[in-house]
Amino acid sequence: MAVLMRLHILILLTLIAALAMLIPAIYASSIDEEAIARNFFYSSLLCMTFAGMIGLATAANPRVRSARGMLLTCVAAMGFLPMLLALPFAESLPDTGLFNAWWEMVSSLTTTGASLYSADLLPAPLHLWRALVGWMGGLFMLVAAIAILAPLRVGGFEIMSSPYSRNEQFERLPKSANPRQPVSHLSSPAFQTELVDPAYRLLRAGREVFPVYAGLTLGLWLLLLLLGDDSLVALCRALGTLSTSGITPTLGPAGEHSGVLGEMAVFLFLIPALSRRFWPGGGELRATERLTRDPELRLAASVVLLVATVLFARHFFAAIDVSAANPETPLLLADIQMGLSAFWGGLFSALSYLTTTGWNSVDWQGARAWSGLSSPGLIFAGLAIMGGGVATTAGGVKLLRIYALARHGEREMERIIHPSSVAGGGRMARRLRREGAYLAFIFFMLFAASIAVTVILVSIQQIEFETATILSIAALTNTGPLASAIPLTPAFEGTAGVASAPWEGWSGLSIMTKIVLAGAMIVGRLETLAILALFTPDFWRR
Repeated sequence: MAVLMRLHILILLTLIAALAMLIPAIYASSIDEEAIARNFFYSSLLCMTFAGMIGLATAANPRVRSARGMLLTCVAAMGFLPMLLALPFAESLPDTGLFNAWWEMVSSLTTTGASLYSADLLPAPLHLWRALVGWMGGLFMLVAAIAILAPLRVGGFEIMSSPYSRNEQFERLPKSANPRQPVSHLSSPAFQTELVDPAYRLLRAGREVFPVYAGLTLGLWLLLLLLGDDSLVALCRALGTLSTSGITPTLGPAGEHSGVLGEMAVFLFLIPALSRRFWPGGGELRATERLTRDPELRLAASVVLLVATVLFARHFFAAIDVSAANPETPLLLADIQMGLSAFWGGLFSALSYLTTTGWNSVDWQGARAWSGLSSPGLIFAGLAIMGGGVATTAGGVKLLRIYALARHGEREMERIIHPSSVAGGGRMARRLRREGAYLAFIFFMLFAASIAVTVILVSIQQIEFETATILSIAALTNTGPLASAIPLTPAFEGTAGVASAPWEGWSGLSIMTKIVLAGAMIVGRLETLAILALFTPDFWRR
């Protein structure tokens, strides 16, 4: 363990990526895809050799690591690590090129899930690799949120942090220590190292998060297998659900084989993306002690139910108009069942886009056929912008910031009616309405400015404004399937090879546009405030 702590974080991440390449290599060999198996195996050996040489060269002279330096490491990992992850992908698709393979890995690692390729044209091991990279990207963000973003008070932690530089949470007293065991002094080098070194914080957070993250993934995989999904489809869906990447090896809806029961299972496992309280760490993000009063969960439940009801009413009244046009057609039991299916389709799709996963329900197409209406893509885009919980795998503005702005607006309305009133709610409620709302408004404005800048840069390449807007929102919110939920005007300026799918809005883009959108994915994953922290003078001051 001490030897690993002397290595740079990028070296450790490279070793983890190299070991992960052996999984699709074994799978490809088991299904007689020997060429793809060799590509992954040789790439794994190359990455291990590269990481080992760099590690031996730098282990003898380790440098002092700081939290701000780790933030720069996160940005470097999102841009550099996909180059290594793209090596077996590019070798397995020789006509796609290294750049397109890098773009695909950036999309997967940032849990965006946008793809340049058609699902039916990619080999199965490459689908597994995309889903596995997205899963590792979600795990990295869960760990980095506690070990890197929390000490810097960015990534959503700034909303709940105390402006008085002290912890005001009411915590329980620890258990009594064994008096026979001597307590190390605060000046002990081991004590200081384990608390101060960001690498130790990463390891501690990883040891806490990984068992829960992997256990939930394994449980969902087994559950989907029991419900009728194929082994690869079930595994990719499980990986895409827990990481909210939305990566799937099929062209149709996510629950095409397991049906509504499979979607119900996915629905339950999407709930952890709504609040950090379901994951180890992040206790300071708890605004309430009781789960039922959690502001993020209550806001998410209200939004999902409201959107599902609106979508159901939208399809219901359209179906009534169709029945009125054909009075000889009576209202049958099948119509009632179709209405219930439409409500479930709206409920599942609303939670999926709120958590920036981007999956549609199997009943969603039936609801559209029942009412004759097109997909309400702008509603899904709004849900993706709202996003999931703070310090989770979901992207977007985040529910806690929306809640802080809503409570601040509610309080301002109360002060208009009763200027001398005193608002209650407790210490955390007051903080959310004041400092939290102020910081949330700053982030929301930065997010809107990021969308505007990305749209301008994308529109330079003669792309229609609607297409540029949706692609920019999908990249910044890390919701790649959003581009397929809204009819877009395709662009056919570029190609990613025979397996590319330019009609879905991503593959036909030019190289410059793809670079802009890849940068938007990284900015959306690490958040704008964290990126701006790299440009402050304090960051570069020794």
